[in-house]
Amino acid sequence: MTIAIAKTTKNAKPRVTFADYLTYSDGSDTKYELVDGELIAMSLGTGLHGETIDRVYKEINVEISRTAQPWIVRQGQIGVRCPRGIGLDTVRIPDVVVMEGNDWQALQEREAVIDFDLSAPLLVIEVISPSIKNIDYRAKRTEYAARDIPEYWIVDPLEAKVSVLINSDGWYDVTEFYGDELIISPTFPELKLTPRTIFSI
Repeated sequence: MTIAIAKTTKNAKPRVTFADYLTYSDGSDTKYELVDGELIAMSLGTGLHGETIDRVYKEINVEISRTAQPWIVRQGQIGVRCPRGIGLDTVRIPDVVVMEGNDWQALQEREAVIDFDLSAPLLVIEVISPSIKNIDYRAKRTEYAARDIPEYWIVDPLEAKVSVLINSDGWYDVTEFYGDELIISPTFPELKLTPRTIFSI
């Protein structure tokens, strides 16, 4: 697909609309996020990054099955549309997403982006990489709060900690967990998971 969008100034980048993003392909397997109207290629993570995502995903999946919740967990497959700036043209692809099963069914016949007509995810999780550390800690924190996502984890192998952010009146309150401390999650109150379990690779 070719995107033709007028530039307002000589140095301005063309803005990509949400509709364009949903159908965009450059012919490669590269995944893109849409950030304030700009396509941002997602870099390949390290082996540690991928292993950490996999461990978190498996633990959450087991807990959903154990508690028989009508939820779905997916890793790196689902976009989340977020308000940002002057437009509604930001889509993030979290490392792990927990969402309502009914909303997952609604995505079966359309692009895998949780748009504003669906409920916000119950939980999103980002695993830190050195190149995107500030984005996960700062930009995404603001975007996910604006999307009213009730719980956001930042899993940081660089500092061996898990930050659990709980949405309170449109902003996140954060608690950090280290070592053998049990991660306290309102979404998964019976979860028996520690940072040491996640990072003991």
